[in-house]
Amino acid sequence: MARTSIRTLRLNAGATARALESFGNVGTEIDALAAPLGRSPKSVLMTHGTLQLVHFRARTDSVYRVPLLMVSSIINQPTVLDLMPGQSMVEFLLDAGFDVYMVEWGRPRREHASLTLADHVLDKLPACIARVLEHSGERDLSVVGYCLGGLLSVLYASLHEHTALKNLVCIATPVDSDGLASFKAWMGPHFDEEGLLQQYGNVPAEWMQTAMRALRPFGKTAGALQLLNQVGQAEAVRSNLHMGKWEMDNIPMAGGVFRELVRDFLRTNRLVQGTWTIGGLHAKPSRINASALHLVAREDHIVPYAASRPLLDLLVGSRDKEEIIIKGGHVGLVTGRGALTRMWPALVHWLAPRSV
Repeated sequence: MARTSIRTLRLNAGATARALESFGNVGTEIDALAAPLGRSPKSVLMTHGTLQLVHFRARTDSVYRVPLLMVSSIINQPTVLDLMPGQSMVEFLLDAGFDVYMVEWGRPRREHASLTLADHVLDKLPACIARVLEHSGERDLSVVGYCLGGLLSVLYASLHEHTALKNLVCIATPVDSDGLASFKAWMGPHFDEEGLLQQYGNVPAEWMQTAMRALRPFGKTAGALQLLNQVGQAEAVRSNLHMGKWEMDNIPMAGGVFRELVRDFLRTNRLVQGTWTIGGLHAKPSRINASALHLVAREDHIVPYAASRPLLDLLVGSRDKEEIIIKGGHVGLVTGRGALTRMWPALVHWLAPRSV
């Protein structure tokens, strides 16, 4: 994120600057006001290329037996799941007594342009799961995937006949590309993904950010106006700035992964069609027999309900599955006041009895 002085804010700069100065932030840089993100204490258990597997320090005297592995999206920083104290899904789960691990995919560089989905779901994710089981000393675990992290989790479980997966939680997870009408219109048969990858190697973070913003063109302006409406509320301003800092820090997508997602998912919908092959293996969601929970945001403009709805229908092998639709948007589902009062408690209520 660019280091921008409060006095250079573009939208009603004077009013915003005066409000922030009233909190004792005269001349402070916005970057400093919102820093740092992801403050829950953790240790790195494993690295695999750009990937880090981290383990969060327990906040309770005892924890549930079944460890919990969070799988973050591959295009956003995982800090959205640990934004700030009091606004952290990680913190909430730790306080509820869960033993929390997280896959942080990292930022691919040009030399990682050849990485594919097979590298993620047949190599990296299985290695992380094995390390979690080894570190925790348990025989099974829960996997909680957000957005594309949820899709990767589904693909992993669809490609492995025998796994230690006890519970699978997907949050705003796209599985049916026919529901992604805007993306399909943009990146349909006339979209030149090879030209993009030839020029950049990986899909630039700025390009990903533009793609997200195009889904709601006035979202940024609306957010700025909301900030101005809350300038007298210090905590609301700080929360807004933290969220803004996270939103400005997208992650590039490895070229090979992007190519497969466009070709095999977005255009041909192979997961729903039952024809997706990764690394020579047939992805079969029907082989997943873990307990499954799908958490969906009612007002999600990034992964509309039409794109996520078929998930539980695909998991024909699971006898214990539930979908919960929660008021809010794609990001608000996992962070913010709505998450604190709705999604996080619903997740804990479902997961706790299945983690003993």
